[in-house]
Amino acid sequence: MTQLTIIKINDYGSWTLTLGSDREHELQMLQASLYKEIQKLFSAKNCLVFLNRSDEFFAVTNGLALEDHIKIQKKLESAFDLRLSMSIGYGETPFEANLKAYEGKKTQVFLDKVHNIYGFLNGNTDENVTIMHLDVENLTLLRSTKSPYEVSSSIFQLYAKMLEFFLDKKAIAFFLGGDNYMVVTNENAKQIAREFIDVVKKEQGIVLNCGIGTAKNAREAAKFATKSLDTIREIRNSGKEKPEIFEMR
Repeated sequence: MTQLTIIKINDYGSWTLTLGSDREHELQMLQASLYKEIQKLFSAKNCLVFLNRSDEFFAVTNGLALEDHIKIQKKLESAFDLRLSMSIGYGETPFEANLKAYEGKKTQVFLDKVHNIYGFLNGNTDENVTIMHLDVENLTLLRSTKSPYEVSSSIFQLYAKMLEFFLDKKAIAFFLGGDNYMVVTNENAKQIAREFIDVVKKEQGIVLNCGIGTAKNAREAAKFATKSLDTIREIRNSGKEKPEIFEMR
């Protein structure tokens, strides 16, 4: 079971027009500052935030109560001259949690009207979160034959493939930067990861490594996923045959 909180800047498009045409540098700095503060506040509560679009953020919030959401919302509103909303949902899969959060906001199901918090809270705090951390094996080789922009093109083509594949599995994927991606998934992650790695290797000639972590909250799950990925690298560097997938709980 995944609980997901979607944080959205309200009326962002209309507000940006009030800044005039020479605004893009200001907007980029604002979006970066907002992401930093949202990540800081949620990660302090053992959650993890992913950048969806620059005006929207996805937080995996298993175990986080409404009171905690309100406290975070108050701090964000006092720090930024913006109106924000939060939509909370939960489901057996991350994608279903996304749909539940969307339904809550669309149908105006308020959890706290004063602070624009919508949706449905999962009362069960004893649920696991599973996260994959993937990276490209030997990106240095790709860089030796392609320019930086061509490398970026390959990385984003891979991300597009990842979005499509994992959406079909009711999981949600995010690009972290560099050649790193995280996928919020279900507990059959190892089977799904194996399938995706094989598809990408066959269709795009790209070899991926995948660390998987499962825990009671998103931050802990991500830690185990990254530790699993680090273990794959350690096995490779020791000269032993490395696994492409490693899992920790």
